[in-house]
Amino acid sequence: MKLLESFWTLAFNVFCVAGFVFLVAPLLVIIPLGFNEGEFLTYPMTGYSLRWFGELFGSSQWLPPMMNSFMISLAAASLATCLGTAAAVGLTRVKPAWRYPQLGLFLMPVIMPVAVLAVGTYFAFVRLGLQNTYAGLILAHAGIGVPFVVTTVSATLKSFDERLIRAGQSLGAAPFVVFRRITLPLILPGVLAGAVFAFAVSFDDVVIALFLAGPDQRTLPLQMFSGMRENVSPAIAAAASFMMAVAVLLLITVQLLRRSNSVRASR
Repeated sequence: MKLLESFWTLAFNVFCVAGFVFLVAPLLVIIPLGFNEGEFLTYPMTGYSLRWFGELFGSSQWLPPMMNSFMISLAAASLATCLGTAAAVGLTRVKPAWRYPQLGLFLMPVIMPVAVLAVGTYFAFVRLGLQNTYAGLILAHAGIGVPFVVTTVSATLKSFDERLIRAGQSLGAAPFVVFRRITLPLILPGVLAGAVFAFAVSFDDVVIALFLAGPDQRTLPLQMFSGMRENVSPAIAAAASFMMAVAVLLLITVQLLRRSNSVRASR
């Protein structure tokens, strides 16, 4: 029996490793091309150079879109974190019969195809005059980030002791004071994890930006998309490597926050 269990455990681990390699290997092929000395995305490489990273961080073609991506993603993540945290806390006050249908509404941006969401957002924002503006792009990206914040904060609130809120209220604290001094510090790892996910979703988006962004709001993924259509160069591989590095850092941050939340919950 133990031998059979060990066999299935080994088979499962091999399957997971094979799946991981299958998904990650095509991404790893791109990274060396960012250090290619030549001007084409080809193997074998003619040599190694930081030329394309220098163009990525120093040229007027790539630097403004990169700054736009960070600015828009930070603003969208901040807005999504505030809205998603408020929604998650509010859902805990709703009866279960109404909670799950409302939760489904908050998750619609994740369930709905992003192209359909982008088209609908575009037609709505055209009527409001928000197309080709930073405000419109930030609002749209915040909308796709809210579901991730709601999910992570709701998961954190499941282990939250509601008696602490009643204790604070019994001592005369106002609802906002109770939230700021009691609720928020205890659910902060979940809130920060949601903010990281919202930032990553916004930073990686190209479809919504394709519909809503004007020339001044061009983001890094949109610049990469345009570059692949107009002028394919190793600078695109350098940009892809940079975005993968950002994604890895965000994943590490989420894991650290999850570990912090688990340690806090065990106490």
